[in-house]
Amino acid sequence: MTAAKHVLVLGAYGFIGASVARALVAGGHRVTGLARDVPMAGRVLPGIDVIDGDLRQMTGTGAWRAYLDTVDVVVNCAGALQDGRQDDLAAVHHHAIAALGQACAQRGVAVVQISAIGAEPSANTAFMRTKAEGDAALCGSGARLWVLKPGLVIGQTAYGGTGLIRMLAAVPVLQPLALPRTPVQCVGMDDLCRAVASAVSGELPEGTYDLVEDQPQSLAEVVAETRRWLGFAPARVTVAVPRWATWLIGRCADGLGALGWRSPLRSTALTVMQDGVLGDPEPYRQASGQGVAPLPQVYAELVAAREHRLAARMSLLMPLVIAMLSLFWLLSGLVGLIRLPQAAALLTAVGWPAVMAVASVIFWSLVDIVLGAAVLWRPWAARACLAQIAVALLYLTAATWAVPALWADPLGPLIKILPALMLSLVAHQMLESR
Repeated sequence: MTAAKHVLVLGAYGFIGASVARALVAGGHRVTGLARDVPMAGRVLPGIDVIDGDLRQMTGTGAWRAYLDTVDVVVNCAGALQDGRQDDLAAVHHHAIAALGQACAQRGVAVVQISAIGAEPSANTAFMRTKAEGDAALCGSGARLWVLKPGLVIGQTAYGGTGLIRMLAAVPVLQPLALPRTPVQCVGMDDLCRAVASAVSGELPEGTYDLVEDQPQSLAEVVAETRRWLGFAPARVTVAVPRWATWLIGRCADGLGALGWRSPLRSTALTVMQDGVLGDPEPYRQASGQGVAPLPQVYAELVAAREHRLAARMSLLMPLVIAMLSLFWLLSGLVGLIRLPQAAALLTAVGWPAVMAVASVIFWSLVDIVLGAAVLWRPWAARACLAQIAVALLYLTAATWAVPALWADPLGPLIKILPALMLSLVAHQMLESR
């Protein structure tokens, strides 16, 4: 039996990192997770030790020394799709990993690097180029090293590319598809975790391995297989999304990225998909004595339940929910300012002084506008939803006390607050990131 190791998992509460951490614990290893949001990581990985660390700030060898005490192996599952408010590709993929490699070489600590198919210096995206730079730095560090390059990772949960596939599969009746003929090779999360565990235990020889199924499938086939697994009815018609529309969608998603939204439709993801996800399964088969399960077998071994269908539908609807919520509050505030005399007249009619009535309408109209804008800024969105709920309840209470006749108004201004309040509550729950 292989001796248990102390493993430091970077990006421990991410899509891949969380599964790897759990698999290593199940295999008898002691796992410590590194995360920049320790409370969130603690909720995702109960029972696993988690320590605070931000790769963006760990670009020097000295920054790693305290983290490597008693550690035997580091598994790097951290990554970012595109530069943004929370992400720095060069720091996270290259500079921090180069420093890690040097520190591990000095201390005799092994490294398992989760890279990506297509991570080459000449790649079309900064994501792939910086991944390749990190891989090269590790290879030159002298540390014991395994570089694993998974294809499209299919797991019980979904994030990034897998989340996008499930969103597409959740579209009712129609099946919109960009790049439907793009070749894709997948890998099940269990196979990825098995490869990591083999590297950690030393059973897998050091080297670089593509973790992909034997035969590529078209993107259309991957989405259709996902649709069947989720239990959605087959699409009645497939709508091909033209290249110009795909480009426009990517640029819009990039714009939302500036507001903190990490959409799987950003231009980097679409460019990677356009290039295809293709690797060579043979080196891993020869080294490990086994291949990677094909996509139908991966799905056959996963359970699709109601919550997976619901999550896919909610992911599809979330952009619309946030957009409608923002529009409701923005228009509410703007209409209040545009119809200021009429709105103030409702209050003066029940005895309010004119100045106080006007000031109140202006103040609360501005509050509505601020809340409508705040929900569009991702770091504030969840708190903005809570503020919307509080303000909506305040409106209902104050209006019931001051102008109870509004409940009988034919246009139902107070009644319409109730579904808006519920939409804010639903959006708050949908904004949970992990």
